[in-house]
Amino acid sequence: MITADDIKLLVSSGEGYNAEFKMSVPAKVKELTEEVCAFANAAGGVLLIGVNDKNEIKGVDIDNAKRSAIQNSLNEITPRLACSFTIIQVDGMSIGAIEVPSGPSKPYVLSGAIYVRIGPNTQKLTTAEQMRDFFQQADRIYFDESPCPEFRVDSMVDEDFISIFKAESNISGGIPTDQVFKNLKLYNENNHFKNGSVLFFAKQPEAILDKAITRCIAFEGTDKRFIIDDKPFGGNLYHQYQQAMQWLKGKLNVRYDIEGQGAGPRKEIWEIPETVFKEAIINALCHRDYYDKGAVIHIEVFSDRVEISNPGGLVSAIPESEFGKRSHSRNPLLFGLFARMHLVEQVGSGIGRILDLMRVTGLPEPVFQKEGIFTVMLKRPQLVLEKGSAKSREKSREKSREKIIGLLKKNPYLTTIELSENIGITIKGIEKQIANLKNEGLIERIGPDKGGYWKIVKQ
Repeated sequence: MITADDIKLLVSSGEGYNAEFKMSVPAKVKELTEEVCAFANAAGGVLLIGVNDKNEIKGVDIDNAKRSAIQNSLNEITPRLACSFTIIQVDGMSIGAIEVPSGPSKPYVLSGAIYVRIGPNTQKLTTAEQMRDFFQQADRIYFDESPCPEFRVDSMVDEDFISIFKAESNISGGIPTDQVFKNLKLYNENNHFKNGSVLFFAKQPEAILDKAITRCIAFEGTDKRFIIDDKPFGGNLYHQYQQAMQWLKGKLNVRYDIEGQGAGPRKEIWEIPETVFKEAIINALCHRDYYDKGAVIHIEVFSDRVEISNPGGLVSAIPESEFGKRSHSRNPLLFGLFARMHLVEQVGSGIGRILDLMRVTGLPEPVFQKEGIFTVMLKRPQLVLEKGSAKSREKSREKSREKIIGLLKKNPYLTTIELSENIGITIKGIEKQIANLKNEGLIERIGPDKGGYWKIVKQ
């Protein structure tokens, strides 16, 4: 049974996939029962009454009439669900606590409707397609909710990432890690780590869960004939997200806004908004079909476009008319963990945000493939050259060459990144100019790439 200390820890962690807070008993008690039904259809959870939206314990007065109404409403869930409703004293304040198990007889229905937990929110399934998809998932069980008996928490967890997760999720670093894992329902009833827990917190989940990687490939030109770079990224899903973003940054044109920035960090301006890639990659990590072990997430860069794809098409629970407006995750536990880190802002808003950002920046609308392999194709901007622009570009290149030589003369230890930031052109552009200057005998590298310096040979 839940204790006062358990409640304090839950409140400090905030609402999420397994936790819901209410300030008081709502006028329509059924609203509580809907949340309970959703928890039962997912991984279970705890509903606390007497906690406000700011994660503050305020207490609540629940008289016998309200307690009876709540219990009667819970009894309306079918099949019958065994969940406890108790009043706990926390620092002299009464808190109502409903502990909900992950129901063994899914689906649980309330007034003819199925409620499910999508990240930190409860969603009502209303259409035949949505219910059919839920039944399909229930038959094979959500991949991220299935147990992973071979995983050993004491030796396989990424301890460095735990600190990052706590900080980004506003969880006190003083709370024991095992308690955080229990609060987030990362264990199943047999105390085994779940697949989703492994994907999110393991050092090398790909060593246990086959093909749990993100593969980044750059091609020369517009087809797949010539590969110029191929990097598979493993590690926990947050690490894969970070590595993929860093890899993309090195392949795309990124310029720097150096005006008015003073001594502070320079603003990066990606050729396609950085947030577009963030949304697309996290969408792929959250929603890919991890049961499909014959494919991985792909991020492919061509000269004219970028394609991000993941195994598993659009779930049937989302009709075409509501694509980009609603979300129904194949992996609700993963979705909830990304939401805790504030990397998922709002359920169902990611696709809409991609569309809006591409429109605002004047880029072509993305193309989505929704069958089998879900793919978003993003067109890269093409420069429209006016008459005489070739001469203008040559002048610009010449000016950049002069700036590079001037900067290296003052500080021969500058890196390509520092040169890029100072001059305001991409890292790829700097590397090309450096190669030309070396070939022309104007500069020479003394010593290794790391620790060496540039020598100006002649001007």
